[in-house]
This record gives sequence, C-alpha cells and structure tokens, in this order.
Amino acid sequence: MRPRVTLYTRAGCCLCDDAKRVLADARRRAEFDYEEFDIDGDAELARRYNDEVPVIAINGTKAFKYRLDMHEFLKKPAARA
Repeated sequence: MRPRVTLYTRAGCCLCDDAKRVLADARRRAEFDYEEFDIDGDAELARRYNDEVPVIAINGTKAFKYRLDMHEFLKKPAARA
C-alpha cells in the first residue's frame, strides 16, 4: 500500500508554497498518494491547524509543520509504507 501524504495549507502562505514545491519534487523520487486541503475552507481544519500551516501528514499522522526537509520527508513515507 502506498503512503498517503496530506498537505494542509492556505492561500497566501509562503511556507505552504515552499512545501508544495518540495512535495512536487518528492513525487518524482518516491511513490505516494497526495491530497491537499485549504484549511480556510473547513472550520474544523482551520481550528486544528490555523497556527501551524503548512502541516504535512503521512497516513493520517502529523509528520511535519512549518518547514519541510526533502531528505527527512523521503525517509518517512518509506518507513510507513
């Protein structure tokens, strides 16, 4: 089963834009399912992640927030696959 990577983001967030670029690059190096949610479109997500975006979850577990390091990220999906 391929890992599921979820990015919780919002418009106008430069750290979110950075995380999207890292994830796009990572998708060329590793296989994982990807989904993205704008937290401002969901009151519960906004409450949960308002001060932490971007948040990257792997298989439903928060793995990163604020900044995403490519090398650390690539270790996590492989370990959880």
